[in-house]
Amino acid sequence: MNGRRSRSSKSMRLTTIDIGTNTILMLVADLHPDGRILTIRDEHVIAGLGRGVDENRRISSETIERVLNFLRDFKRISDENASERIIASGTSALRDAANRDDFIAAIAEQLGFTVEVLGGDEEAELTYIGAVTEFLQAEKERSFAVLDIGGGSTELTLGTDDRVRSKQSLDLGCVRLTERFLKSSPPSSLSMNHALNEIRSKIGSYPGLPAATELIGVAGTLTTLAAMDLGLESYDRARVSGHVLTFETIQQIFNHLRIKSVSEILEHPQVLAGRADILLAGILILLEVMKKLNAGRITVSDRGLRFGLVAREHHRATS
Repeated sequence: MNGRRSRSSKSMRLTTIDIGTNTILMLVADLHPDGRILTIRDEHVIAGLGRGVDENRRISSETIERVLNFLRDFKRISDENASERIIASGTSALRDAANRDDFIAAIAEQLGFTVEVLGGDEEAELTYIGAVTEFLQAEKERSFAVLDIGGGSTELTLGTDDRVRSKQSLDLGCVRLTERFLKSSPPSSLSMNHALNEIRSKIGSYPGLPAATELIGVAGTLTTLAAMDLGLESYDRARVSGHVLTFETIQQIFNHLRIKSVSEILEHPQVLAGRADILLAGILILLEVMKKLNAGRITVSDRGLRFGLVAREHHRATS
């Protein structure tokens, strides 16, 4: 998203909200005329918006009320930090839900901001842009592949610096996979095999990574794995972002969790309530994608779509 200098000489404070299938993330940031993004507040909550949507194609009324309360808190934080505008986007769960318009209308009526439902390709591109912002180097070009394992979908996007070359979004996410196949705790070998078959059928078209391409992973599965590998007692973005996970480390963590119940997984301080029951599915997707890509390591990014939405505003201001 390169472009001319912004027509404004002042920074602009924006709030972006990523309404995901399992997690809602909010960023309050100052966007500078040269495109730099300065984080003011960065918050997230596991809201479970997409629980049951894969099967029912609807968001329950109880879920709508719960999510509205979370969004109300985020709007309050945005207002307290004097943000000029809220830019909110929805992804897989809102693409799937038949009553998404009712949900979006309730947000507009009660909270006063609109929600843009992104297509899979748009989500992939903006997530890529947001994730690579912390890895760009002025002195040399770098090639990246960004893997985003969400609750309802998985995106793989390839590019050079902040320029996207290819992108692919699949209806394959850790909530969706858990609800379809991994319902018991711990899951049976048969259900695990069904889940593996589903993953492999979905990612069959993935190519191998081009030479000298760095694999970057975003979203909760990756940040949780990084926090576990680092042994963090509390979440530390500065240590998680940029942490490198090897395939062997991820496999070891998976093997450790594979035989545990959800309550036992929750005993790990790095695993939040609302993620424990879907973590195995996320790791399973990650391992299979890395095998398919022939990737031995992945670098974790704590950024993603919410940063991409800010970067898009800079692109629009300079185009």
